[in-house]
Amino acid sequence: MKPEKVIRNGKVAVLISPEFGAGWSTWADEDKQEVLLFHRPFVEAAEAAIGDIEPIVNAVFGDNDYCYTGGWRDIKIEWLPEGQRFRVHEYDGYETLKFFEGERFFTA
Repeated sequence: MKPEKVIRNGKVAVLISPEFGAGWSTWADEDKQEVLLFHRPFVEAAEAAIGDIEPIVNAVFGDNDYCYTGGWRDIKIEWLPEGQRFRVHEYDGYETLKFFEGERFFTA
């Protein structure tokens, strides 16, 4: 599944969990990471400060496809220029964005 990105004024919404405890995209299966980073339903839920993300996760991935969502409680939207190459670095649940060449990148 390719995510529907939210783009405003040439910037792409990227979701990260920048607090210690649990990651957002980094704690998910690799096939879900890009969707969790960018997909419009998650960005809109973050903008609306929706606390219970489970119904949206189930609608996107299906009720029987497990996805850990513990990082949602600290979710933050970072706005990156379209085309910016990056990867998400995680340490003990704390996610940060790295803007240098490496092995696994996503593009805003």
